[in-house]
Parts: sequence; structure tokens; C-alpha cells
Amino acid sequence: MSVALRLTGVHKSFGGHAVLRGIELALAPGKRLGLIGPAAAGKSVICKLACGLDTADQGEIEVLGEALAHRSESSLGGLRRRIGMLFQSYALFDFLTVAQNVAFPLEQRGGLSADAMATKVADRVRAVGLHGSEQKLTSELSGGMKKRVGIARATVADPELVIYDEPTAGLDPVTTQKIYDLLAADQARTGASVLAVSSDVVALARFVDEIAFLHAGVIRYRGPAATIADAPDPLVRQFVRGELTGPLDEAPT
Repeated sequence: MSVALRLTGVHKSFGGHAVLRGIELALAPGKRLGLIGPAAAGKSVICKLACGLDTADQGEIEVLGEALAHRSESSLGGLRRRIGMLFQSYALFDFLTVAQNVAFPLEQRGGLSADAMATKVADRVRAVGLHGSEQKLTSELSGGMKKRVGIARATVADPELVIYDEPTAGLDPVTTQKIYDLLAADQARTGASVLAVSSDVVALARFVDEIAFLHAGVIRYRGPAATIADAPDPLVRQFVRGELTGPLDEAPT
């Protein structure tokens, strides 16, 4: 497998509005890539395309060595079981408990005894700081707690590719660092490839190897996370400093 994820010439529009205009993006196996950009730039769209939850209007998408084009829903099921996804909107089952939500990927994958599954779920719930909340319904949880349940569910099955859409949104700085420490330990243990979207560029930069900047429908810049604040592209520096203004559909330069 040469890449864990590759988007080549990917276009996507909604209601006649072009959101992605020829995305070129690749994630090497075992690496952590951060994705940043203005609100409504299409970062979450890229995440959904990578999971096969939406289809591109044009271009090619390869995930874990498999092309997504023209795949049936049934054939996508096996591939999705190799991917962990944290949705920005949580996407939890409100009628299930915390433990049942976290167990869901393990049940879909199969192969574990009930005791082994319960142990794995308990370990994940404890790791994200929710020990004692296993039997609560997710509808009873705060937004920050739901985020942690989502992280536990995304990582419980040790997926080969993990996609985090705003993994620490709504969390305080101390909890944010604890979550990123957990994600880093998980990735080091499993060797998974990681794509992480975050508005908290400073915290993200401590976690990922590289950062790509999405603007006006294209990946405008990609470089080392450690030096993102000094990127040669002035638009990237403006964004990192919180000074980026102007229409998001500005033509790329």
C-alpha cells in the first residue's frame, strides 16, 4: 500500500456552488496529517469523501489501497470497517448507552467474545475520561462528553485509517492536550494513518507531522506542522494568526 489516502483532482459541488475544485492530497501510511482552513471551506466534505459517505463529482479517491469509484454500498462496508471516523456532529446513537455506542464498531467487525468486547470498551471509555458514564444515554451527555464518546468509538477497533473531524472542539485546553496525548499514544501503538481536522491550529500542530491548508477549493499549502506559523504563503500565516478575511470563494492564486 503506497498511500493510506489519496485524492486526485477531486471536485465537489453543492447546489451549484463549487466547494472542492481539484483537490490533490495524499497521506502516507503511518503518518499524521492535519487539515486546516476557513469555516465552510470543505474540510468535513473531504472527510466524508474519504470514508465513502459521499461521492466526488469528478476525480479519483483511493483509500487503504482501494479505489472508491463505482463501489457498491455492500462492498464499501468492508472498507469502512478498516476506518475510524469521528464526526464533527458526533453522529452517536441517542437511543444507545455510552458503552453500546463505543461497542458498535466491534460488533460490526465481529470476532470477539462478549467478555473481550466488554473489556475493550471499558478500556476505551476509561481512556477518554468517561469511566462511570458507561450506562448513560448519549442524549444525557454534554457536548464535550459526546466528543469523547465519539473518539472512543472511532478508535476502539484499532482501525488502519482514523479520521478526526474537530476532535477537541468544545473542550478546555487541559482536556484538549489529554485527548491529543491519547490519540498520539493510540497511533504509536497501532501504526494507523491519521487525518485530523481542527480549528485549534496550535494544539493540532503538536500532534501531526504535516499540515495542509485548504482555501478556495484547493490545497493551497502543505508543510511541516512545527513551522506552520512561519509558512512561506502569507495567506497561511494570516490564517494561523486569525487574521484571514475576505470571501472564501476567492480564486486561488
